[in-house]
Parts: sequence; structure tokens; C-alpha cells
Amino acid sequence: MKNRLIILSLAALFLFGACKNDSSKDANVIDKPNIEVKDGKLSPEVLWSFGRIGEVSLSPDKTKILYTLTYYSIEENKGNAEIYVMDIDGKNVTRLTTTASSEWNAIWTPKGDKIGFIYADENGVNIYEMNPDGSNRKQISKFTEGDLEGFSYSPDGTKILYVRAIAKQDKYAYLKEGLDKTTGRVNDDLAYRHWDNWVDAIPQPFVAEYKDGKISEGKNLLENTEYESPMRPWGGMEQLAWSPDSKSIVYTCRKKVGKEYAFSTNSDIYLYDIEKQTTENLSEGMMGYDQNPVFSPDGKLLAWESMERDGYEADKIRLMVYNFETKKAEYYTPDFDQNVGGLTFSEDGKWIYFVSDHYAVDNIYKINLEDKAIKQITSGVHDYTSVSLAANGTLIGEKMSMSHPNEIWSIDEKTQKETKLSTVNDELMAEVKWGKVEERWLKATDGKDLHTWVIYPPDFDSTKKYPTLLYCEGGPQSTVSQFWSYRWNFQIMAAHGYIVVAPNRRGLPGFGHEWNEQISGDYGGQCMRDYLTAIDEVSKESYVDKEHLGAVGASFGGFSVYWLAGHHDKRFKCFIAHNGMFNLEQQYLETEEMWFVNWDLGGAYWDKDNKVAQKSYANSPHLFVDKWDTPLMVIHSEFDFRIVASQGMAAYNAAVIRDIPARYLYFPDETHWVLKPQNGILWQRNFFDWLDKWLKVK
Repeated sequence: MKNRLIILSLAALFLFGACKNDSSKDANVIDKPNIEVKDGKLSPEVLWSFGRIGEVSLSPDKTKILYTLTYYSIEENKGNAEIYVMDIDGKNVTRLTTTASSEWNAIWTPKGDKIGFIYADENGVNIYEMNPDGSNRKQISKFTEGDLEGFSYSPDGTKILYVRAIAKQDKYAYLKEGLDKTTGRVNDDLAYRHWDNWVDAIPQPFVAEYKDGKISEGKNLLENTEYESPMRPWGGMEQLAWSPDSKSIVYTCRKKVGKEYAFSTNSDIYLYDIEKQTTENLSEGMMGYDQNPVFSPDGKLLAWESMERDGYEADKIRLMVYNFETKKAEYYTPDFDQNVGGLTFSEDGKWIYFVSDHYAVDNIYKINLEDKAIKQITSGVHDYTSVSLAANGTLIGEKMSMSHPNEIWSIDEKTQKETKLSTVNDELMAEVKWGKVEERWLKATDGKDLHTWVIYPPDFDSTKKYPTLLYCEGGPQSTVSQFWSYRWNFQIMAAHGYIVVAPNRRGLPGFGHEWNEQISGDYGGQCMRDYLTAIDEVSKESYVDKEHLGAVGASFGGFSVYWLAGHHDKRFKCFIAHNGMFNLEQQYLETEEMWFVNWDLGGAYWDKDNKVAQKSYANSPHLFVDKWDTPLMVIHSEFDFRIVASQGMAAYNAAVIRDIPARYLYFPDETHWVLKPQNGILWQRNFFDWLDKWLKVK
């Protein structure tokens, strides 16, 4: 329930899954849509027409940038990713693939003489290679069992590390003998499903010899176990790394299964010696999430992202650096009250570059490993999502904002000048009218400063009055930063005539450790007062129609909407809740990641002596249905296993039983997010149809 950027990863999973059974022989290639923008309005159809950049990779000689570009077809209800390359200055953009199914995991070979990638067709999911100009495309693997999920080359080019989903052993298969059509599942432990999948297969890493375009049979690093690496649902190849000498692999793993897995976030960083086939735990005794390892160029150091406490998925993300000579790990950012992510060593190994969120914008920083001094490199109203090192003091990063989807940028480290390299969406951007995004600081009820974004409709006129929305962020520990979303997009809300108020209420990172932690055990407390402060203060403006306010949100934001429905004192005229928690007692027993409800709610509802837990459950929205008096739209999806669909159904039923105008939008094939194009457009159409019905003066 955190990290809005993961939506991009989940969209990719849908994209590639949808393409696997596609036949490239008779299917049309999905390409850049030809969309008409009417009167400059950002419509749902226009939103789904933007190109989506992903998987940026620099060539070994730092002269080329490789990336994937995805477009979606509304008619075909799926997307297609192709591989592109351009010069390091953004010139000579060349499309390398044109296929009906997607290519992904596009990377350079260590010498830069080939490009490797994954492609799925009717024969399975396999690794392919081609020349840097796209010619001489060849399949180099022949996997027939277990879906391939990612791969990387060893630095010396003699081995390949890859991840495959291995079928989980069915210990009750003997009960199904002669029942080839049964659909029954037999479980005797927890963690039998996770986020949007039943745990029928487990991702595990393999290492194989690679020579003359052929891959030998791989060695499973987690053979005869049911441990996963990378970790579901977020992890990819960034959770594994090659040593510079190609003799070792480090991988991220939470070596737990069943109930123990469901209650713990304690993952570790493991070093696997390929020749000796031995494994060493480098983060022994570190109890929280340890993940995303990166070697220094000389192989003497290993950096990773670390959380301190077991069970707390939103703990501060610390920079940990392991020294192979002293065999000790050191915490490098104890005085830096921000998270670190996307670690990259400088070529001399003296600095580590990273991305960090501060005051609702994500920028690039670097830390000196000798004196631990931290320097901010970029600044501005934007979110950088990655950083890579080019040559001559140049950095390459992906950057987005509330008013612009991700593009590739270069940064001159000395001058801090930023230059946009990719122009994927320039033409479409120019046709759309964009609303103003304004930053405000308000005084919360406890006297602390509350950061809030206000987004205005295009052609805003301060002499008019506008219906206004309070946006309630999910997570709950997920910043309302400058993210671009293909569903919760503030500009499309503004384009439909709404002012949007988006506060960074209590319980979000980017405003210090204390601010982030306050929400745990206080779901109905200060965070809700922050929401009301934001909408009340902005509503003092003459152009805000105080008689036509709405509140919308997803996940914890959906919980917030349900809670506000029983406590808003007639501020709002309608609500929309997407995949929100309605009954917290129900949530405790329905969710799969037990560590989350244990930490954020304080524990089990039957523990009557646990004051924190009892306070949480006393604020469950279902207890205040008797105070509901405002139209409510509920959205929920069947394959959301974190917040089960029965939560939304119960909320909707409660509203109908209370004779409150209600609408229920249900997706039998979606997850915590809505990833299919036609479902996404139906979501947007319902969203605005409901808001317009109750908030726009007829």
C-alpha cells in the first residue's frame, strides 16, 4: 500500500502478461495513437495516448541511451513496448524493434556489441539478442518451463544471471488424483496469495554459463527452497547484483515462508560465491528490509537500502555500506532525515548518487563516502525517478511532474543545468491546456506547517467559483509529490473544471522521520485533521465553491473517504473511495501482509489490553455509518488481495441500506490498480460522471 511509482511496474506486468499469448504473425503492432485533442482538454482517451518511457540503460562507453517506449491501444485493450536508442545528447533517435508483442528488460552486453532483451511469444518467454542497430535478432535461451522475469550479464560477459518463476510444490496433489478439472485450492498456512496473485510460483535466481550465443543449464541459487528473490510484489533485477570480478552474486531475500513470511519484513543481502557455491549473509542482525545492493567499481564496497525495524514497511530508508575488507556494514545517513533510493557509485568509488524526496519533490543527491557530506545536485518542482552516470560530469535521469509524464534528462553536475533529451510526448503536450500547480504551506491544528498542492483548471478565472476536490493520498506512507499518474491524475481533474487540494498530511515521507511515523496507530486522528485543515483553508478563497466540495482517494485514501463520510460535518457534497479499507477488523483477517496491519493498526482487534490497537479499531469507518449523509461512489477490484473486494461491497451496501445515493464500480479482472486501457477509461468516465452529478451547478 505504498510507493506510487510501483504502479508503473504493475502496469508493465499487465502489459507483458497480455502480450505473452499474442501471435506476432497476425496481430497489428500497437504504435503511437492518432488522437484528436478537442479544445485542449485532457480527456481519458488523451491520457492513455501518452508514450511511456521505461528501462533506461546507458551503453558501456556512455555514448548511447537505450530505453523502451510503450503505447496503448484502447481498441485492443492492451499495450506494446518497443526498444529505442539515442545518442547521449538526445540526437539520432532510432527505433530498434517493431513487433506485435513487447520487448522488455533491454540491456547492453558488457562490451556494448549487443543488446539483450526479453520477448514473449507462443513458444514461451526467452532471452534474445540483437546488434546495436537492431539487426541480427536471435533467441539465445530455450526456456520451456517457468516464466522468465529478468536477466543480467556478468561484467566479463561469460555468465548470465536470470530469474524464473518456479512452480510451488503442491503438497496435497495426492488428493487431486483423477480430478483433472478441479479448481480447488488446499492451504494450511498463511501467505498463500500476495497482492494480486495466488502464490503458485516463486521467483528464484539462476546463474548459467554463456558462450557463443548459447546459455548452459542454470544453477538455482535457492534450490530446494520456497524462498523468493527478488521479493514480491515490487522487486526486480535491481534486487540482485554482480560483483565486478564476475565471481559472486549478491541477492535480496526474505528467507521465510507461510505465517513467518506474512508477519515479517526482515529481508537480507546474501553473497553467493559461484565457484564454491556458498552463501553468506552480509546483513545478519539487521531486522528490517535490506534490499537493492550495488557494488562499488573496484568491488571493495557494497551499498544497499536498509530499514531498521522488522514489520515496518515504511521505516526510514537508510544508506548502508558494507566493507569487504573489514566485513562490517556502516550506516552512512544517520543525520540525513530523508530516504535514499536508486543508488549509483561514482566511477572512482568515492561518491554514491541517489534520489531522495524532500518537501514533496524528488531530487538527485550524492554523498561523499569519506566524510559523509551530502550534496543536493538538482532542484525544482519535479520528481526524478532514477539517476545514471554518463561521462564528463554528466548525469542521466528520468523526470516527471504533475504536468508532464516521464522523459529522459541530462544534468550537468557542475552547472546543475538540466536538458530534456527525449521528446516522446512533446507534440501531444503542446495540444493540451494545462492547469497551474501551486505550492502552499498551511497551519495544521497542532501548529505545524502542512504542505499542500493546489491544482487549478486551465484558463482559471479568479472571479469565478469552482467545485473543489480534496485528494486523499494512499499508502498511507506515500508522498503527494510531483508524480504523474495515469489514473489519479490531477491535471485531468483540473481539465474537468475542478480545483484540486492535495495535502501532504501526517504520515508521509519527505517531511522528516517524525512526520512520517505519526500516522501509525492514529488513523482517525491528526491525519484527518490535516485533511480538514487543507480543505477548510483553501475554501476561504473566493473562487472556491464551498457549497460544492468533494473528497476522493484510494487505498488509505479510500479509508480516509469512508472515515470522512462519518465525520465531515456536511462539508462535502459527494465522495469517491477506490479500494479502501472500510471495516478494520475485517481488514486484519483478510489482508495477506500481516506485518502492515500489525504495525499500522497496532495489532489484533481481540487484544483488548492493547491500547493502540483498540484506538485504531474504534476509528473503523464502518462504526460511523449511522452518521453517513452524503452520496458515495465505491470502486473495488476482485484481484486486490491487500484490501479485499468485500470491503468495497460492504461500504456500498451500507450506503444503499441507509438510502444514501450510491454507485458501485466493480472490476472482476483488476487489482489494487486499474491497468487495462478500457477499464481505466471506464474508471475515469464514472469518476467524472459522479462528481459532475453532485458538484456542478446545473
